[in-house]
Amino acid sequence: MEPQPPTPSPSPTPSPSAGRACPPPESTRASVELFLISFVALFLELACIRWFGATVAFLTFFTNLVLMACFLGLSVGLLAASSPRDYSRLTLPMLLVGAAAALVLLDAQRSGGAILVEVGGRGSPQQVYFGTEYLVRDPFAWTVPIEAMAGFFFVLIASAFVGVGQVMGRRFNAIPDRIRAYSADVAGSVAGIAAFGLASWHETTPLLWFAVAAGLFATLIRRRSAVQIACLVGLVYVAALSAFAPPLSSSRTLWSPYYKVEYQPKARLIETNNIGHQQMVDVEKTGKAYFLPHLMRSAAGEPPFEDVLVIGAGSGNDVAAALLAGANHVDAVEIDPALQRLGRLNHPNRPYDDPRVTVHLTDGRGFLRTTEKQYDLIIYALVDSLVLHSGYSSLRLESFLFTEGAVRDIRARLKPGGVFAAYNYYRQGWVVGRIDRMIDDAFGAPPVVLSLPPKDRIVPEESQGNHITFLMAGNGPSPVIDTARSRFADGQVLVPVHDPETDSWTASFSLRADAPPDALRPTEVVTEGIRHLPTDSWPFLYLRDRAIPALNLRGMAIVAFLSISLLLSFAPAKRLRPDGQMFFLGAGFMLLETKGVVHMALLFGSTWAVNSIVFGAILLMILAANQFVLLVRPTRQLPYYAGLIAALLLNVLIPLETYLALPGATRVIVSCTVVFLPVLFAGIIFAMAFRDRERPDLALGANIAGVVVGGLSENLSLALGFTNLIWVAVAFYLLSLAPRLLPGRAAPSPS
Repeated sequence: MEPQPPTPSPSPTPSPSAGRACPPPESTRASVELFLISFVALFLELACIRWFGATVAFLTFFTNLVLMACFLGLSVGLLAASSPRDYSRLTLPMLLVGAAAALVLLDAQRSGGAILVEVGGRGSPQQVYFGTEYLVRDPFAWTVPIEAMAGFFFVLIASAFVGVGQVMGRRFNAIPDRIRAYSADVAGSVAGIAAFGLASWHETTPLLWFAVAAGLFATLIRRRSAVQIACLVGLVYVAALSAFAPPLSSSRTLWSPYYKVEYQPKARLIETNNIGHQQMVDVEKTGKAYFLPHLMRSAAGEPPFEDVLVIGAGSGNDVAAALLAGANHVDAVEIDPALQRLGRLNHPNRPYDDPRVTVHLTDGRGFLRTTEKQYDLIIYALVDSLVLHSGYSSLRLESFLFTEGAVRDIRARLKPGGVFAAYNYYRQGWVVGRIDRMIDDAFGAPPVVLSLPPKDRIVPEESQGNHITFLMAGNGPSPVIDTARSRFADGQVLVPVHDPETDSWTASFSLRADAPPDALRPTEVVTEGIRHLPTDSWPFLYLRDRAIPALNLRGMAIVAFLSISLLLSFAPAKRLRPDGQMFFLGAGFMLLETKGVVHMALLFGSTWAVNSIVFGAILLMILAANQFVLLVRPTRQLPYYAGLIAALLLNVLIPLETYLALPGATRVIVSCTVVFLPVLFAGIIFAMAFRDRERPDLALGANIAGVVVGGLSENLSLALGFTNLIWVAVAFYLLSLAPRLLPGRAAPSPS
């Protein structure tokens, strides 16, 4: 068992001269170990977010649950730093149990359908979760609500992180200089983010993630029993099972920076996070749908599109169709390098080997804003993701592609008369209605809508799960769209024809009475009652109303109940000292991070690299704040609170769209200033408050507990939008100031 440090007694704040003195060897060793345990905490947190989201069915859509579990465990562990019990012994066993349970659950779902995960109301959902609509109800299956399953894994993950937090708290208590200790903690976190970013760049597997994190943690605990070693080996073994395809399987498993990608060569099927995502087909033989915009152009008597942009190019079906239709050049934008690489190596039409194709591995919205090129055709090619943008927010990778601002960006990149085509299995009629209205508003005319299989009408309340819907619009007078609109108005339909001798597709307009049954006819989209069009501040295409869905509310209640239960179990109330300022500083800071991630994703792309840079920059701002407090030694917090509130109000008053209009260098400078200035002020306030605390473990524990509350509050963005979420952060920071304004409650000033 790790030696138990004595409970620290209250001591005066170090004087300036003491702060500059050489630290004793024990303090230096504790600083190094604090750096290492902070590295482990961040690296393991990111590994858990990636692995559990990719292994537990649909957990990836349960907003920031794994992140909050990690934070809660750290908070409880910090609060229990002076406990005589050694909770570090639980970390490796709980990680092993959680990882094994996730694999068992996944195997049960895949093998025989013995377990069915229920995700909200799938018939008429408040929010669309891709993949859930294809689940077949089995009356003999054991139905498990996603909330219950999420709660189960929340407890396991949080319990595993209690030991990490306790080791961290004991190292904090061993370092007299609070600010230097916190700087070591933040520096370790920065290193953890950088290391995991490097691991993501090289597409490493969970085998490496858990071997590094768990192995390093095992070296930091003083006593390693046979049970600990066995659990470490077991965890690495379970990670290896998930890292690679089974030995007798013909499939391949890759770990891209975003997904667990499984490729089945025989069917050319790609699954991401255990949900079918896309399939490579020979578009010459079975690709009628991919040719539809090109068929409409040929039916209008126009030459092929010359310059084509495919957003969401994936494994290459749409790129292949554009090339076969005669395009001169295709820009293929795909955010996931593993998906594009699979297409380059395995697609039967070999589209990525064609010299007419330029591949851009980046975010689609970011590409639209940075390119100066104009296109004859822009395609949203089955743009959907099966993963959230980050563990900090409700954003999906494609969220900023389906906003009013994004559709205006599309039109700005089209040549006069150019065509925009968006298509997908949009699941619900109200989703189609929203896209229809956004296109109508941006292009000045409603789109031409076609459905496969054909149907005459789409209403908001109707499921669209079995229909692929095409929406097409022209930039001003467009021969393709105008001809189609005129012919459809005359009662004609579009008849695609496949020539088996040349493996080519052509099309013509024909009277409906003379056309075959599978001819394409226009579909009316009913938009009455469609409210809340997605914006860059509220980018939630798949959320029906500006409200928190019942599923999220139930999840919030479960997380809150489990958090309190774990807190009382590991850190009994008699040893807790409520610290309102540190608690609300944590809650406010969580929302600052969320806003920063969302803001930078809109401006620079929703890529994993942007996420890593933003998180790293936030932590570096905290280090800068620590150095400021060490050097300047400010004594009054109120001026910095005033600066913080002013900086937050600046974030509220300036719409996100304003930054998009700025030129490149100016946009970077202004955006970083607006995003990181509140972080700097908040960091200075925290460093001053933390410096004056007698018990660093309890203070940091209260702060991280506040982070959990901030994570739950992020759900308010579903109703308020991300810009208005700043008002909630302002409220939290004002609450953190309140204890200092009460008579007799001000924290001591440094001597």
